[in-house]
Amino acid sequence: MNDPVLLITGGSSGLGAATAVAAARAGYRLVLTARGADRLAAFAAGLGAADRVLTLPCDVGDWDQISTVVAKAEDTFGRLDAVFANAGSSVGTSFLGRSGEDPRLWRDMVVTNVCGPAYTARAALPALVRSGGHLVLTGSASGRGVRPGSLYSATKWAVTGLAQAIRAECVGTGVRVTIIQPGLVDTDAIPADRRDDPKLQPADVARAVLYALDQPSTVDVNEIVIRPVGQDPYK
Repeated sequence: MNDPVLLITGGSSGLGAATAVAAARAGYRLVLTARGADRLAAFAAGLGAADRVLTLPCDVGDWDQISTVVAKAEDTFGRLDAVFANAGSSVGTSFLGRSGEDPRLWRDMVVTNVCGPAYTARAALPALVRSGGHLVLTGSASGRGVRPGSLYSATKWAVTGLAQAIRAECVGTGVRVTIIQPGLVDTDAIPADRRDDPKLQPADVARAVLYALDQPSTVDVNEIVIRPVGQDPYK
């Protein structure tokens, strides 16, 4: 079987789940990871034949776990053609202490949002070099501008720089690198004070991911910024 293989981290909900659905329809075989094993298995059950979907519980902030996922993906399917480093988390923050979560809760977000895609890239890139594959990372529109008091925004600035650093190192390997930078998306992570703001649907972002993946091997879509119509430029 020559159908391409796509690994998606954070693959049981939100952007990851929507991309998994779109990719399955497009003929990809899937490797899906998430922290919650039960939710991951329940979601994957609706994607098609079991021999086309591999589910592996994983915390992307743990190097041993994500490197094991990549090894099992290649062992199972014999190849890895694309990776969507999508897993992330968000907590509200304030450096003045006027709002937001306890600073002791910030560390997990930083590890997941920064170390997570970095570890995923390091684990997967040797396989992607072998296949001439494609790495896609989930950034954010908040990683392109100032968000007062937002450590989440700073982590997404880091992902923007990470994508550029990876792309520069991959010159000459045939690997393509894309960062998707969505605005507000209708997921469980929306802050309460933004529930009524204009929102993208996860499927809107999934189409952007598939657009990048579907380009010829000679075309490297470096960045896609996608916002809902009417989104405040400072949010």
